Amino acid sequence: MSVAALIERKVFDALPVAHFALENESHKHSVPANSETHFKLVLVSEQFEGMLPVRRHQLLYKVLADELAGPVHALALHTFTPAEWQAKGGEVVSSPDCLGGSKHDPEFKA
Repeated sequence: MSVAALIERKVFDALPVAHFALENESHKHSVPANSETHFKLVLVSEQFEGMLPVRRHQLLYKVLADELAGPVHALALHTFTPAEWQAKGGEVVSSPDCLGGSKHDPEFKA
């Protein structure tokens, strides 16, 4: 099972989901082709009602602990209640491109 499919399954098993969007952003970073190391998750759930953003993130870190300890190097979290999502118009800012990181490291081999 791909890392993305595993993340999706675990999130849907753990939370009531009103909106889910997972983007593999690995291609924007200094990693080998077809990597699954950098993701952006946009998640809307009524379970986030009354929770500060840091608590929402902690909840997801717990749900995805194995992935974050292993194959996932970075996970950008955008978490909203249904009302917050509606107020934003369903839009999330695009992630910035990687600035190079290990591309300049002689040990790196893409």
